[in-house]
Formats: sequence, C-alpha cells, structure tokens
Amino acid sequence: MAENQSPAADPEAVPRRLSNLVVIWRFTARYKGHIAGALLALLIAAAATLAIPYSFRLIIDKGFAATGGDIGRWFQYLLLAVVVMAIATAFRFYFVSWLGERVVADVREAVQRNLLRLAPSFFEENRPSEIASRLTADTTIIEQVVGTTISVALRNIVMGTGGIIYLFALAPKLTGMLLVGIPVVILPIVFLGRRVRNISRHSQDRVAEVGAMVDEVLGAMKIVQAFGQEEREADRFRGAVERVFETARRRITLRAVMTAAVIGLMFGAITMVMWQGAIDVQSGLISGGTIAAFVLTGGLVAGAFGALTEVYGDLLRGAGAAGRLAELLAEEPEIRAPADPRPLPAPARGALEFRDVTFRYPTRREVSALLEFSLAVRPGETLAVVGPSGAGKSTLFQLAQRFYDPEAGAILLDGVALRDADPAEVRARIAVVPQETIIFAASARDNLRYGRWDAGDEALWRAAEAANAAEFLRALPQGLDTYMGEGGARLSGGQRQRLAIARAILRDAPLLLLDEATSALDAESERLVQSSLERLMADRTTIVIAHRLATVRAADRIIVLDQGRIVEEGNHDSLSSQGGLYARLARLQFEGLAA
Repeated sequence: MAENQSPAADPEAVPRRLSNLVVIWRFTARYKGHIAGALLALLIAAAATLAIPYSFRLIIDKGFAATGGDIGRWFQYLLLAVVVMAIATAFRFYFVSWLGERVVADVREAVQRNLLRLAPSFFEENRPSEIASRLTADTTIIEQVVGTTISVALRNIVMGTGGIIYLFALAPKLTGMLLVGIPVVILPIVFLGRRVRNISRHSQDRVAEVGAMVDEVLGAMKIVQAFGQEEREADRFRGAVERVFETARRRITLRAVMTAAVIGLMFGAITMVMWQGAIDVQSGLISGGTIAAFVLTGGLVAGAFGALTEVYGDLLRGAGAAGRLAELLAEEPEIRAPADPRPLPAPARGALEFRDVTFRYPTRREVSALLEFSLAVRPGETLAVVGPSGAGKSTLFQLAQRFYDPEAGAILLDGVALRDADPAEVRARIAVVPQETIIFAASARDNLRYGRWDAGDEALWRAAEAANAAEFLRALPQGLDTYMGEGGARLSGGQRQRLAIARAILRDAPLLLLDEATSALDAESERLVQSSLERLMADRTTIVIAHRLATVRAADRIIVLDQGRIVEEGNHDSLSSQGGLYARLARLQFEGLAA
C-alpha cells in the first residue's frame, strides 16, 4: 500500500464497530418528522401487540366465566387490538422504508460529490471499481439497516421490555424463573457474534471483489474476445463467485447455529416456566386466563430476543458498510483552492511557465517524471513536445491543469502560480483533447456541451463543422439527441476523436492542449481536422504532444523530452540537422513510412 493510501483502498482497515452507524444517523437525523412518525407507529404497534395476550386473558377469565353471553364484548377488544396493530404496522413500514431509501440516496449523493473534489492521485491509489462497489453494495446494506434492521431492533426491544414488565405484573415468580435463562442466552450472542462479525466482513470484501472483476472484464470485452480468453475469464469469475458463496455459507451456518441456540434455550426456559405455571394453576394460585396471557406474552418476548440475535449480525454488516462509506466522505482533496485565491489576470493571455519543476507520481515515487524542468510558453505560441514513451510529455498536461502539485518548483499561468489560484479558474482557461478520447454514455449534444454547458445548438454545430464532425452527427438517427452508448460505442475511433476536438473548440479557451489529437483519423479526415485546428490555434497558446512527427513541422518551437528533462529545442529543420534524439525519432518514423 502506498504510504499515504486511504483506508478506502483496503477494506480490511475499516473496523466493524457499531459506532460507525453514527455516520448514518447524521443523514437520518435530517428527517425528524419521519423519524417521529416511525417511532410513534412503532410504539402503538408494540402496545397493540402486547394487548393481544391481555385480551385473551379477559376472554378466558371473564368471557368464558360470564353467564349472560357477554363473551362477544371481549372478542371485540381483541379485534380492536388486531386492527390497531395492523394499521400502526403499515405506517411504521412506510416511514422506515421511506427513511431507508432517502438516506441511501443522500449518502450516494454526498459520496459522489466528495469524490468529484478529489485529485486524480486518489484514484491511482484506490481502484475506481472498488469505490463503485461502495456506492452500490455498501449503500444497499445501509438501506436494509435503516429501512428494516433498526426498525426491527427497536420494535423487538420495545416488545421485549414491555413484555417483561407485563410478565412481572402477571406472575412475578414465573417471570423471575424465565429471566434466569437470559444470561444463558447472552453468552452465545457475545461469543458467536464476534465470529459472525469477522465472517460478515470477509463476505462484503468478497462481493466487492466480484463487482470489481465484472467491471474490469466488461470494460475490456473486446480484448478478452480478441485474445480468446473468454473461458479463462469465466473460470476466474467462477472462482471469485465460489469464494463469495463459501464465505456466505460459513456466515449463514454460524448465524443459523447462533439462532438455534438462542431460540432453543429461550423456549426451553419458557417450557420449564410453563411447567411450573401449570402446577400453580392446579393449585389455584393463578387463573387460567393469566397462564394463557403469560404463555402468549412469553412467546412474544422470546421471539423478540431471538430476532435481536439476527439483527445484531445485520447491524455489524451495516457498521462495516458505514465505516467504508465514511472513509470516502472524510477524504479531503489534496488539490484545493487556497483560503484567499489569487485571481488570474484579465484578459487571459495563455502564457504558461514551468520553473525548476520536479515531480514524481504518487504511485511511482522511485522515478522522477520531471526533474528540475523549466519551460516558458509564450502567449499565442504553438509548442510541440516530442520524446520517447515515459519521457514526461503527458505529465506537462497533468501539471498544467493542476491535477497534481509538483514536489519542487512552480507552475504559472498568466504570471500567477497555480498553487495560489482557484483550480476551477485555472481549468476554465484550458481546453484539452486527450489521446484516449472520453465519450460519456449520453447524447451527442451533452458530450459536446461538456466543452461549454450553456452552449446553444448554433454554437454546437459551428464547433462540429470546425472539427469535421457535423456530417456524421447529422447522419445519426436522432441527430444531436442520439445516445452515444457506453464509451461512445456507436461511433468509430475517428468519430470519437473528432467529437472530442469539437468539444475543445467549443471551450474556446486561451490555452489549448492537444495530445496527438489527430492520431485516430484517416488521412482525409486528418487533413480536414488539421486545417480546422490550425485556424483554432491561430489566436491562442497551443501545446501539442506529438507521437507522429509529421504533425509538428509547422510548430513555432519543438522541445524534445527524455527522462523528465529538455534535451533538445528548436524547429523541425534545426533539430533534424543536429543528429540527436529528434533526428533519430524522425528517421525511424519516416523510414518506416517509406517502407
């Protein structure tokens, strides 16, 4: 694990303590009216349930003993208790189910909002698929806890407590005997509950592994099928699913043993007490109605305590899920605006400067991506950056957008250090076309509007025309409203890249970052898009990362990076004549094209 890795990356690091549920209470407490309604309905339902044994006592002692046929009156009391219990239970179910769904929605929104604040380094150290599992599997557990488990726990606590009080009122001696068995029941809860907690933790982690595996394989389905690895991936998934099942089987077995032990001991104690009660009825110490009410109430009390053993395991699972979600909620962004951000000057010029910058990626601390790197990009200049893989080219873009802060040195945009500015204001002055095009599972319109969300259709079509994307966009079934599919699956690679270029054109930012923006285009589209890009680049600062050197010949300046340093600088002709790294890269490419 990385030195500063969040516990969110390691589920084992999150303790399963019931105190973790305080996090969920903070969200639940926002809805005091629904909580009050649920508690009131719960108390009424519990009281009505306990009134049923009392009604049976009245029926037996007074109804059967009556000579005037007044037994119906006592059955009416019983029917009233049943009706009240049913209505109150329905209200309780509605309120707690509403709270469960509402709290889960709020937790998901809060976690997602906090995740959007975090720097890319967090997602290097914590797998996005694992985080997605927290937003699905763990929040589902929270919904169960808030919408069911806590309600069941409170109901059974009220029922158990009220039932014991009523039992004392009915027959103190018998109740005392019944309570002797409670310590015997508690011991299995404590002993077996710890084991259930540990197994529940492993069960959640195994489910998270399955979710991460599904996400990974489905996202790489073309590679899986291209290399004929379907059977191996199916076997790997089967192994993961079997591990989930085996862990769940152990948890279920242990909970079944715990439930059997508790209920067996409790009802065994009740049987012994009833035996003594029957003797007392024969002796005339208590009435038949009293013993009937005692039996019914004792059954309710035993059932309540038995249910609490199951609830305890669910609460532990909920505590584990709450703890892992709390880690995500508590995560603070490494990149944030200072308390008093310095505004960028207006009008924007697009000047970018690196001063003695040294930087290492958090997950690759042993290698310097940039080492004492200095570079000044003038306003309106077109700068091409070339070099072998791993030379630090993409790192320039990452730092310019302040996705990371350098370990040493400073980066300035229009004369203001990025650390002193608001990152949102910095990024508002930058348009970027990445090499790996990102297309969202949304409409073409929304994908374009990512460049400027308030843009109208006229501006969208102008940007599409400039990027040579209008023709294929008009040919889509619903035009700009056509759904693009997961990752832009309905588009070709060249179409996706042209859509990304149109998005950058719509941004109309003073600083343009192009990471081999024409690499996925055919020759004709590349020619058209290149001319559009030249018009776009004319009035703004542009930095081009080029893997194909034919795209950088027209740049005002070319820098050659190697191992995080500038090793050559000039234009195409001067660098070609020097016989250095640029000349070697150019020779390899052009000879390859000639061949």
